[in-house]
Amino acid sequence: LPSCPVRVRADGPLGRLVLVRLRLEARTGLPDLDWHCSRVEVREDPQVQEFLCDRWLQPAEGDVELRSGKCELPLKLEKKTVPLEYSVYCTMHELKQLQLQQKLIRWRRFVDGAPQCVDVNSLAELGPNLSYSHKSPTPNVHYLKGFAGRTEAWASFAELEAVFAHIGHQNRTAGFVKAHWKEDWYFGYQCLNGCNPLMLHQTRLLPPNLSVTADMLRPFLSGGSSLEQELERGNVYLLDYEVLDGVPANVINGKQTYLCAPLCLLHLNRQGQLVPIAIQLQQSPGPQNPVFLPSDPGCDWLLAKIWVRCADFQCHQLASHYLRTHMLGELFCVATLRQLPEPHPLHQLLMPHVRTSLQINFQARMTLLAANGVFDKASGSGLEALPVLLSRASDRICYASLCVPEDLMQRGVDKLPQSHYAQDALRVWGALHRFVVSWVDLYYRGDDEVLQDSELQLWISDINAHSFNHSSGFPPTLRTKAEVSTFVTMVIFSCSALHASLNFSQLDFALWMPNAPASMCRPPPRVKGSLTEDDVVSFLPDVNSTCRILTALALLSQPAVDFVPLCHYKEVVFRDPAHRRLVEAVQADLAAISDDITQRNSQLELPYLYLSPGRVENSVAI
Repeated sequence: LPSCPVRVRADGPLGRLVLVRLRLEARTGLPDLDWHCSRVEVREDPQVQEFLCDRWLQPAEGDVELRSGKCELPLKLEKKTVPLEYSVYCTMHELKQLQLQQKLIRWRRFVDGAPQCVDVNSLAELGPNLSYSHKSPTPNVHYLKGFAGRTEAWASFAELEAVFAHIGHQNRTAGFVKAHWKEDWYFGYQCLNGCNPLMLHQTRLLPPNLSVTADMLRPFLSGGSSLEQELERGNVYLLDYEVLDGVPANVINGKQTYLCAPLCLLHLNRQGQLVPIAIQLQQSPGPQNPVFLPSDPGCDWLLAKIWVRCADFQCHQLASHYLRTHMLGELFCVATLRQLPEPHPLHQLLMPHVRTSLQINFQARMTLLAANGVFDKASGSGLEALPVLLSRASDRICYASLCVPEDLMQRGVDKLPQSHYAQDALRVWGALHRFVVSWVDLYYRGDDEVLQDSELQLWISDINAHSFNHSSGFPPTLRTKAEVSTFVTMVIFSCSALHASLNFSQLDFALWMPNAPASMCRPPPRVKGSLTEDDVVSFLPDVNSTCRILTALALLSQPAVDFVPLCHYKEVVFRDPAHRRLVEAVQADLAAISDDITQRNSQLELPYLYLSPGRVENSVAI
């Protein structure tokens, strides 16, 4: 918006000001418009007092009070050499503001056992300071919408290819997926660098419910090696979708669909490829739950991999994408608004990364996740499954899995040469962590000041009270500067880089639908050796539900025209010289990472783009 200074002359000296009170009044006959105020400056030569505002004012809001000064911790204010009345007044002012916020911003339970959300019934209740406009280029989905009336199954892979020729010819990644989706090496590659790189983990002990033997797997291991040796060397990996076990499957177009909870064993071979070597489609072993192997007939092995990809679609959409970025972003935003007053330095640092989550999540709950929405009409995990899956996934969340270095190390994917997601995530996390450490150092001189910050402790308590169970490993208190820095880095990474990697990649890997089917129309096979290619096609989603999913993904995968890149800030507080130096340093760090990723990608047949900082949005805004 263009800057329009408003000057007011005082009749006499003002003395020391504690706060400035603003009120926007509607005048009869004039438009009732909101006004945005950047700051108030009070000039009495040679001194200038600044009162930051950086918010929209509304006539219905009444008085808005601005406190003098910059970001400040409550304990620092108490120790200042200022009159006691000033310190007490500022403390009471902040308390009053928080009490007002807590009346306006309330918690609501969306799903039992999952992180809670903001309690609003319309976007208007958020007001202009928690709302935003998102200008995305509109993808051409006219062709896809033309299939809305076709409730039957696809006739053949040839028909799917004909549709793909119209919708996917300009998408390089989707073309690569279509060319290689049947190949075992590419199946493993997607576990590391696809739209859901969070499921794969190294295992040195086979799950007791996976019915495989060393003799069964010997033909698929590196020459002469045994299963025991490969487990010991750390070359065996597992995908386990047990969170889906028993989850009710959706009814689409009046027909029952099916879900399964596969176990998939993968082997890191001597060529550095991660390839699947065994797939069991259900958790409980038995004669009607065979283990599929690469040596099985081609259609059997292909269908088993498709079932795994369908399970991954459900976990990606709800457990990885929606829960770990959208729901967590809203959790952190609500707690910040309720417990950290605006002058608190962590309020100012966090809000640019979490503010947008309130609006986008409300819109998702009203559309995508509601009756007649995409999940209801086209996903195997529909409205009945949604609360079950979100609750279970929340119950399995642990704090370490949200912290990139610990997560990648615990899952054993941090050193895999082909894991571009892991490499890029570690570097982006490192840059964000250095930035946050420097920010924390500006305001906390030592760990004792962290413990004494009552607002910070109420913030983490509020997060714990409205998020996960007590075994999640979330810190009950924040005791040291290091703990604060790690936690805040986790918040920023989850709401920016992680969301970018999970959201903006999804159309690329799902545009060729058999690679990521949202549902399956027939139950998992109980025997091997009886399938044809036409049989495989008959398992896939109906035509209209396929196109409904692709239409939604096309809209969700579009970056905004006016998106804010990672660690770019429009807020006034970041113009402070000390803050500006930190921002310039992290932006330089991130620019160097972008350059390195561009250089690496120039050598790759399939570039990995999603964590290049210049493409990462600063918050969850779509």
